[in-house]
Amino acid sequence: MAAEFHAPSLTDFFPPAVLFEGTPFELDRLMLVRILMTAVLAAFLFLAFRSPRLVPKKLQSIGEMGMVFVKEQICEEILGKETGRKFFPLIATIFFTVLFLNFSGVIPGLNISSNARIGMPLVLAAIAYIAFNYVGIKKYGFFTYMRSSVVVPNVPPAMHVLLIPIEFVSTFILRPFTLTVRLMANMLAGHIMLVLFFSATQFFLFDADNWMKIFSPFSLLGGLAFTLFELLVIFLQAYVFALLTAVYISLAQHADDH
Repeated sequence: MAAEFHAPSLTDFFPPAVLFEGTPFELDRLMLVRILMTAVLAAFLFLAFRSPRLVPKKLQSIGEMGMVFVKEQICEEILGKETGRKFFPLIATIFFTVLFLNFSGVIPGLNISSNARIGMPLVLAAIAYIAFNYVGIKKYGFFTYMRSSVVVPNVPPAMHVLLIPIEFVSTFILRPFTLTVRLMANMLAGHIMLVLFFSATQFFLFDADNWMKIFSPFSLLGGLAFTLFELLVIFLQAYVFALLTAVYISLAQHADDH
């Protein structure tokens, strides 16, 4: 009887609770991965910068390269030196959090990004949302900031009926929504593709008819190639999330130039 390929079920992607099940503190595998990668990030930063040297060693060099990249290519590039220095801690935290939580998607034994489920992307988007609105409200006051954000100057008054709702949705609803969905969707899609490639490889090697085993090298190579591509996506998603946070802060600071 010919073997059949069974596509992974939803529980293969997101397993049920494994600790404290039935309590308000229950943790599933993805939550445990999230806690682990957060601990790894904290350990990396601690070990890299606990005793900085003028001539840095390898771990400090890697940490400094990451910090300099965020400082120069995101904060100062978008916000300028003075403002960029002020918001560097926030933007660097977002960048490294997204980066490390994404890395678990290509680590054997973990095999899933913590950002592949909406919870963490939503929290990060909420932090960015609060930050840029706080900046605008602090500088202009609530009502002036709102008016500057949604009212397009130098247009016929009748057009405001159409433009104000569009600007409101674009600024205050779509920004956090797109930040959340972009990160979650990209990491979830990458996870699903890797699962399918390596599940197919296992099927061809161990369950398929003999003549179908010839396809196993192709699915394996496809999985390895997509893993390399996923490494690029992991970095790009961290960069884009941090970059857009800086852009939104800059827009809020210059809301009167709308």
